[in-house]
Amino acid sequence: MKENTQQFKQKIIDAMNWRYATKIFDFNKKINREDWETLEKSMIMSPSSFGLQPYQFLLVENTETKKLLTPHSWNQPQIEQCSHLIVFTALKNIDEEYIDNFIKLTAKTRSIPESNLTEYKKMMIDNLISSHKDIFDWATKQAYIALGNLMTTASLLDIDSCPIEGINPEKYDEILGIRNSKYATICTCALGFRSAEDKYQNLKKVRFEHDFLLKKI
Repeated sequence: MKENTQQFKQKIIDAMNWRYATKIFDFNKKINREDWETLEKSMIMSPSSFGLQPYQFLLVENTETKKLLTPHSWNQPQIEQCSHLIVFTALKNIDEEYIDNFIKLTAKTRSIPESNLTEYKKMMIDNLISSHKDIFDWATKQAYIALGNLMTTASLLDIDSCPIEGINPEKYDEILGIRNSKYATICTCALGFRSAEDKYQNLKKVRFEHDFLLKKI
């Protein structure tokens, strides 16, 4: 068991070294259903502030939609080449109805009375509504946690990824039909398998020294 644990730890480090922001995907290679279900769960099971999950993930499957998104993604080829394209969106605002729904879900999931969660509900309202917090900024930070989990899980499955912020979010909202919804686009992530033609896969990873990035206080 100890040896297996050490092997797993090494696998994590190896996966982090192996992954990179893939620039050219092999269009002919697709992520299988079982692996994709694991990737989906890695996003859905991600932690978020208060557990509120103030985001939605949009899986873009339509080829024509991808073509429409490409010009608004600095014409980056990954948009159309990748096996799966996920668009991350975040709540633009939050209201008591959203929090009520979360409280109801929590009570049902844990088989407890909603009254047991009264103080928890009040804390969320005070922190997110009464304080006039910038909800979109807060929600965006929560969505990025899910993005990180998605890319880490992908690397452990030997699946490539490329997070893409170089997009026009307003155009994405328009094309994806969410412009008048409660959510707004923040970024996208292309997933699939690297092409042998992608020269970036052979470059050494550049990171500052351990002691520069991690300080003991």
